[in-house]
Amino acid sequence: MIDAAVLPLVKRAIDRPARMLVAYGFRADQITLVGFFIGFLGVLALWLGLFGTALFCLALNRLADGLDGAVARLTQPTDRGAFLDIALDFMFYGLFPLGFAFHDPAVNALPAAVLICSFIGTGSSFLAFSIIAEKRGVSSDQYPTKGIYYLGGLTEGTETIALFVAMCLFPSAFQWLAYAFAALCAITTVTRWLAGWQMFD
Repeated sequence: MIDAAVLPLVKRAIDRPARMLVAYGFRADQITLVGFFIGFLGVLALWLGLFGTALFCLALNRLADGLDGAVARLTQPTDRGAFLDIALDFMFYGLFPLGFAFHDPAVNALPAAVLICSFIGTGSSFLAFSIIAEKRGVSSDQYPTKGIYYLGGLTEGTETIALFVAMCLFPSAFQWLAYAFAALCAITTVTRWLAGWQMFD
């Protein structure tokens, strides 16, 4: 919902660090892979109940997610890079709630499953819309730097990361946060279905 407003601010903030990484010879794909590995360590930290460590890993993962795109734009963006970025992002979003489920299955397994299912709805509708938009040559004016058509919604990347931060800070409220966000994801999914239905006749 607020990604379009937040992304330009993030882009300006990480421009200098990205230029430093380029100067040292780092490639965008390397940053993407390292960021995903750090995020996976955060999921393991959740499993062990190390919520502060998980929050730190989450922050580094999201920093890498911003830097890889900035480095790519400063060098040479590739289709492989765009594919890797979106594929690992979606995987990380699914793994993070799973960490809470492993930590306390009796309490967290069902809400984690509901949340992950809602992510499938938002993710599949997002990607399906993007594929058809690309086929038709439709571009997004709100997200011109994205490697694919980026269809917004009520629950976008910024809101999802805010959710994960809240879960790390208040792990005992995981189930209620998960159910509430899943409901918002359901709204996002339906609105994307309607957008596709109306645009792709």
